[in-house]
Amino acid sequence: MKKLIYTLLIIIALTNNSFAAGSSSDSDSTPKASDYTKAKNLIEAAKKYEKKGKIEKAQERYAKAQKLLLKSNDKKPLQADTLNYLGFTTRKLGDYEKGEKFYLQGLEIEPNHNGINEYLGELYVVTNRIDMAKERLEVLKTCNCEEFDELKEIIEGTKKSKY
Repeated sequence: MKKLIYTLLIIIALTNNSFAAGSSSDSDSTPKASDYTKAKNLIEAAKKYEKKGKIEKAQERYAKAQKLLLKSNDKKPLQADTLNYLGFTTRKLGDYEKGEKFYLQGLEIEPNHNGINEYLGELYVVTNRIDMAKERLEVLKTCNCEEFDELKEIIEGTKKSKY
């Protein structure tokens, strides 16, 4: 009889332990990064690979980021930051026309978005539309930001664009 009671107590103790705070392995208890955040991280990694001349690895990261950004845009449409990175990844993957469409869509939502104006200006430089790039620079003129400086250097040819 004592063995039975001890066995039951051990079973009860073990069962109660599995429900203790913090012991759950439920995935809802840990915050998951959004598709947008994952995409931003992939873009940063891609930029680093690009700087090291590892273009194929960079392209893989841009492609993965683009897929995540498309999912993010489906879930939360018309976010300027998402459209900025969609334009960026699409442009990095060589589709300037579609990249430009994402940028322009983002500017409809937020006309003074620094990132979009810089990246769209860079796209215009690469596609030999310098006057349009200068228009983007004009928008950034009063931002006192690095986006203005970077675009200005690219337009002046003092900084080479990798786009």
